[in-house]
Amino acid sequence: MTASPADGTTRPADSTTRPVGAADAAKPGGPAEGTGVTIVEVSPRDGLQSDPTLLGTDAKVELITRALGAGIRRIEAVSFVNPKRVPQMADADAVMAAVPRDLGASYIGLVLNRRGFERAVQTKVDEINVVVVCTDTFAQKNQGTTTDGLIDVWADIAESARSAGLRTSVTLAASFGCPYEGEVPVERLVRVAAKVAAHGPDEIAIADSIGVAVPTDVRARVAAVRDVIGDAALRCHFHNTRNTGLANAAAAVEAGVRVLDSSMAGIGGCPFAPNATGNIPTEDLVYLLHRMGHPTGVDLDALIDSVPWLEATLEHGTPGLLAKAGNFPSAALSGTGA
Repeated sequence: MTASPADGTTRPADSTTRPVGAADAAKPGGPAEGTGVTIVEVSPRDGLQSDPTLLGTDAKVELITRALGAGIRRIEAVSFVNPKRVPQMADADAVMAAVPRDLGASYIGLVLNRRGFERAVQTKVDEINVVVVCTDTFAQKNQGTTTDGLIDVWADIAESARSAGLRTSVTLAASFGCPYEGEVPVERLVRVAAKVAAHGPDEIAIADSIGVAVPTDVRARVAAVRDVIGDAALRCHFHNTRNTGLANAAAAVEAGVRVLDSSMAGIGGCPFAPNATGNIPTEDLVYLLHRMGHPTGVDLDALIDSVPWLEATLEHGTPGLLAKAGNFPSAALSGTGA
């Protein structure tokens, strides 16, 4: 896939903005230097966890395989959680037993406690992602403890994960706003990020779990968190609940972030956050990044081609827009000089 925008013009990114986190150059899964952005595909986990359609293991593996076929190499494939609370993830062990292992993928498993971590290790995930919610009320609703309790969970798992040779990331959920407590002060986010960073994650993700952020929030919080996370890479996770997700992704990249989560066709949400609809669509994000001059290593047309399959499999439409409008310029226009 060419690194230049589809129309062949050059739109260089701001070369004066440094990538966030010294560890960015060591990330698996995509372009690692300069203006390149790595996509973390979260549709198999965050995309499906609140979907009304319960997909079988084979369909989940095909979704992962299609993402791999489009060139994505970091995939949040499963979560190791209580199947009574999140039945969509009940077959996590079976999914990990069936995923392709010969394409250089780095598979991420989300874990909420030591029991989930031990399951993840047994399934041979490549990375674990631990969730720390930035507000106590949401933390209690989501995981049954406080923010400090979740930091203790991460601290308990951190050294074991390193000993097992696993890459580690921690997602700071509700980094911008909370469905129960409202605004999350920047100072609160910074305190949580600093406590998490003290236990040495490879990567920290700030997550707009309920889709309330705008680009000015993103720039301010990226700058604030950057100062307290040391060598950890910084990743961003946005929801498009209020139609600001792609604008926030652009702001994050312009602020130096080089790893972004997204979900094919924009599926997803959080089952424990009211109205937390839709991740940003991977194909829409890749179109945006390529037109901005940021290579991703992803075949955009292959992503677009998978959206009808996903809608048919889920038996409902999806919120992404690019697959409806088509790439630009289209194949019919390319090379015509029109």
